[in-house]
Amino acid sequence: MKKNKRQGIKDKIVGKLSVNQRGFGFVAPEDGGSDIFIDAQNLGGAWNGDRVKVRLTDIYNGRREGRVVEVLERAKDIFVGTLTQINNKNFVKPDDKRIAGEIVVTKLNKHFPAKTKVVVKIISWQPLRGEVIEVLGKENSPGVEIRGILRSHGIEENFPPEVQAEASRIELEPSAEEISCRRDRRNLKIVTIDGEDAKDLDDGVYAGEINGEFFLGVYIADVSWYVRPHTALDREAFNRGTSIYPVDRVVPMLPTELSNGICSLNAGVDRLAMACEMKIDSSGKVVDYKIFPTVIHIFRRLSYTQVNKFLDGDRELADCAENLNALKKIHDLRKKIRAERGAIDFDLPEMKIILNEAGKPIEITKRIQTVAESIIEECMLLANETVAEHTLRKKIPSLYRVHELPSPDKVLTLNNLLAHFSLHIATSKNRDLEPRDFQKILSKVKGLPVEKIITSYALRTMQQARYSPENLGHFGLAAKFYTHFTSPIRRYPDLIVHRMLRASFEGKKLSDKNLEEISRQSSERERRAIDIEREALDLKAVEFMQRFVGQNFDGVIDSVTNFGFFVELENGVDGLVRVAELGDDYYTFVEREFALIGNRTGKSFHIGDNVRVKLSAASTKLRQLSFELIDDVANRDLIAKI
Repeated sequence: MKKNKRQGIKDKIVGKLSVNQRGFGFVAPEDGGSDIFIDAQNLGGAWNGDRVKVRLTDIYNGRREGRVVEVLERAKDIFVGTLTQINNKNFVKPDDKRIAGEIVVTKLNKHFPAKTKVVVKIISWQPLRGEVIEVLGKENSPGVEIRGILRSHGIEENFPPEVQAEASRIELEPSAEEISCRRDRRNLKIVTIDGEDAKDLDDGVYAGEINGEFFLGVYIADVSWYVRPHTALDREAFNRGTSIYPVDRVVPMLPTELSNGICSLNAGVDRLAMACEMKIDSSGKVVDYKIFPTVIHIFRRLSYTQVNKFLDGDRELADCAENLNALKKIHDLRKKIRAERGAIDFDLPEMKIILNEAGKPIEITKRIQTVAESIIEECMLLANETVAEHTLRKKIPSLYRVHELPSPDKVLTLNNLLAHFSLHIATSKNRDLEPRDFQKILSKVKGLPVEKIITSYALRTMQQARYSPENLGHFGLAAKFYTHFTSPIRRYPDLIVHRMLRASFEGKKLSDKNLEEISRQSSERERRAIDIEREALDLKAVEFMQRFVGQNFDGVIDSVTNFGFFVELENGVDGLVRVAELGDDYYTFVEREFALIGNRTGKSFHIGDNVRVKLSAASTKLRQLSFELIDDVANRDLIAKI
């Protein structure tokens, strides 16, 4: 029953619009409160991401509904789409399926081949018109689709001329004058440990053991020495916020003269660095530390593969044995400490897509973290915590990486899911939720068939980590102090932390008035990079699966909605079985049960159910796989009884 409650509710609310691919949307109010549902016919010309003013119309079963009465700010005016030319008229259909209709293109007097991808800038919203500002190439040609994803998010790969000019003037090797002003650590056998294809090497490590205690030095490229405030390089780094890693390329935050050159800790050359040297006792606790600018000379560049072989008994790296053995012991101690304080271990394998030289996907594998990667991760985590505590105690203005408590509503939803597996996150009115509450659940399902599903949902329950000038702790890491210090080549917040530290070494205190803006911008740019990388991964996954259309696969239901359920295959890709195609019954989505349940037969499709499906379609345009249900393992007994 519809109930319209006007009293006590603001008539017009301002917020950000998010549009679903099915046409409807939701507005998240800027002043808080529940989202407002916007039917497709009530969007009022607003597009996904726009800042809008909404008039409330109804409240239905507790859900607020409304219509857009004014677009206050457009999210963007650049779009990527496919060009259609008919009878001297030009139209562009946007790739973003959340945008209905077509953009009329003006000032285009040239004929292009069918299915040409272009970038359009909007010149008029009413009527909707635009002009082509870049031709990307023919649809599905090598690299075109990824460039389209980048452009749709406002990413230009090339650097502006003034930025490139500054980069070209950067010194090719550190000056003798600057080296003489720094503590010299070139005598240490510092190594870098990275993937074989890494080019921007921003962290080196050296460790030793003396009488059961340890020395750990983490040496980070001193990007702040080369990228100074108020320069074109700095403005561009702030604008980009982070390097981006789509499947087939790297879009760096800094020009290659810095990212792959003078700021990269390449073996066999002198490099300026920022050091965090720590004394660690036999229990793994940091008992003393020093942070300072230094000069280093990387002894060897090592790969994860080499280090893993060494740890398995290979003697190839005998000249690094003392360092690597100490690093492994520190790693084990720090893993134990973090486990004891309840840090959450989201150990989810990542999907990795292998491309050939033409950029076509030829294999999908699961990338699982190795011991060598875990060693470096523990070193970086410890350096980040140490630097964060240092800046806080010394009252140095800085940026922190913060991760706040999950919302009670999301925890409740997760507990509803866990109940189906006889699990529950213990909560109490007498204390706040703790990371160990989540870790206990993840430990219980370790190695079980439901592990990935529960881990994925637990991860979705978390708040998004973000940057802040205020130290709020990191829930997931169970850390009181945390920052990002270890990757200034590819993350702007790390560069700012270095800059603040440098000022403190010189007895200065930089203004903190811009830290709030830097935090907001950096958090937004990070989310943009994640979206781009996910879209590129989805695109290549669908492209890979196109060769298997018509084939059958075993999978697991990993998500259920009112329009169907998603099935994940063994290789990590997932696709949709639409409820409309389950023709044997009328199915109702029962949200609390995370299930679709047949009204007549009682058949159900729950998260975690094993199913067999046929791949019926693989659309690169939608970046989506479509499945048909072949066999439902979970319902076999029920079907037999019927």
